[in-house]
Amino acid sequence: MILDFVFDRGLLFVALRNIGDEPAYGVRVDFGAPLFGLEGTKEVSAQPLFRELEFLPPQKEIVTFLDTSASFFGSGQSTRIVARITTRDAAGARHVATIRHNLEIYRDIDYVDPPACAPAPFDQNADLAASGRTG
Repeated sequence: MILDFVFDRGLLFVALRNIGDEPAYGVRVDFGAPLFGLEGTKEVSAQPLFRELEFLPPQKEIVTFLDTSASFFGSGQSTRIVARITTRDAAGARHVATIRHNLEIYRDIDYVDPPACAPAPFDQNADLAASGRTG
């Protein structure tokens, strides 16, 4: 089981992924310190995803939006994140993993937003016909 941060064109996401070949039960993630997103309005670390996930099949991933990179880095939060993940296997054995992330690596990544609405290809004949002119 891993917890990862995904950077995609200025957006930050948190991904919880069962990388094992067996289901994980009683999945709990302790961030150690609150992790805020959505422009500082929501404690993302308090979501039920991280505190109440009872079952995660093998190779399944659940992703939640954290924040825009500009908002996150402007918030003054620590960019060093420690996540302690506790799970149980089908036999009831407890497994614990601690993962450390440094989100600072994303601060200076350049990106380009794709256009929200790409213009239609230019069709001179259609444009002339629509204007009542001829070519």
